[in-house]
Amino acid sequence: MHRKLGLSASAIGLLAAIAALRVPLHDLGIVPEGSVVAGLLVFVPLAIWLVVVLWRRVPNPFLVLTTIGLVYGVMLAVIHQLLWVAAFDGSPPSLGGNLEGGLAPGLEALIVRGFAFLSSLVTGTFVGAVVGVVAWTIERLRRP
Repeated sequence: MHRKLGLSASAIGLLAAIAALRVPLHDLGIVPEGSVVAGLLVFVPLAIWLVVVLWRRVPNPFLVLTTIGLVYGVMLAVIHQLLWVAAFDGSPPSLGGNLEGGLAPGLEALIVRGFAFLSSLVTGTFVGAVVGVVAWTIERLRRP
């Protein structure tokens, strides 16, 4: 994997973990949403990803950053699940519309949590891909 991606698995995990630090701080309400600190916790890790990948001149920046994003998405999903009760202060989201109150509470929780898990995976992967496009573009502009 190191040869194909240009970064070791531990480096990929570390870069993903840097971004994932924001998750418990957000879920536990330690860093207020919309604050300068919250913004820094969103964008500084992504800038670090970009700098590391460009500095290391990996063979395929898009692939590497999408992989980092996927690992970040897994971390995001797991941390959200672990902090679910605290994040929603004992009042977790529920289904609405025609499904409101129509399913057993356990099944409803499973569905909502399942979609939240998948959403985290997609979000992380998408973030990595977007940073990957930025890195790919910079690489193309740096070439003679």
